[in-house]
Amino acid sequence: MKRTVLSRRSVLQAAVGGTALLAGAPAARPAEGLSGGFPCLPADGTVRDRLWIWGGAPGATNDEWGHAPSRMTAAEAAFYMGISNLFLIRHKGRPALEEYDQYAIALSPLKRVVWALVESGGETDPERRDFVLQMPARFPNVSGFIMDDYFKTDGTAQLTLDELKELEQKRKTAGGHTLPLYVVVYTHQLGLPIRDHLQHCDKITFWTWKSEDLANLERNFARLEQIAPDHPKLLGCYLWDFGNKAPMPLDRMQRQIEFGYTLLEAGRIEGMIFLEHGVCDIGLDTVNWTKAWIAEVGEKSIL
Repeated sequence: MKRTVLSRRSVLQAAVGGTALLAGAPAARPAEGLSGGFPCLPADGTVRDRLWIWGGAPGATNDEWGHAPSRMTAAEAAFYMGISNLFLIRHKGRPALEEYDQYAIALSPLKRVVWALVESGGETDPERRDFVLQMPARFPNVSGFIMDDYFKTDGTAQLTLDELKELEQKRKTAGGHTLPLYVVVYTHQLGLPIRDHLQHCDKITFWTWKSEDLANLERNFARLEQIAPDHPKLLGCYLWDFGNKAPMPLDRMQRQIEFGYTLLEAGRIEGMIFLEHGVCDIGLDTVNWTKAWIAEVGEKSIL
């Protein structure tokens, strides 16, 4: 595995001084700039262009996952970490539907925002789905949709196959393109009958729920490639061990990021996602290390 070695000085400089996304950030691209097959955008020539942060309402996970309280917004976390793409997920009713446009305005400087149609915990509602599907017409950097916690423990899903097929038509833009639909798949779901639903999704975000299972990350990712060989994939990386409601051990954080980097360089994934924005301001060493890693490799070319 290729390792990117960071000196103590580089970690401290990035953690204290901050990463400058701002001046060099690519402008938001219209959703119509996507071409068939949902590749990365033509301007995605650097590692930073392929990085995402998972976000939602400020403090949305403060009360149930064991971490210190956070006050940071998703937009603040993106700029703090030096990341130009974001997944926006509603968690336990936040943000409220009437706040969606205000959130989209705050996130408009980012390159891309992918908005949840199925939300944290598998929550979904036809009114909210229809509202989100209309957002790209008003906010051109809303460039896709995601279904979080989509598969249930028995392999059934939050939507029917007919509802998924209906979404294919609703995801079409005025320019005739169909915006991509992302879906969450966890390592512990690889043995479930999920293939039929995956056929109506365009991209897979892949997550290891408990940090001890990162020991099997390489093997589990190979299993995903066998199940869905043609889907573009993004590797999800937890900054906090939500599965255990505990800090993510730094060596495990490094393991998942370094493995993700080898996949990215090899073209086996199109991006990496860091979860979540609501732990970026609570003093975690995993956040400091990741921030320094982004500063170190962010402007490197990805072919």
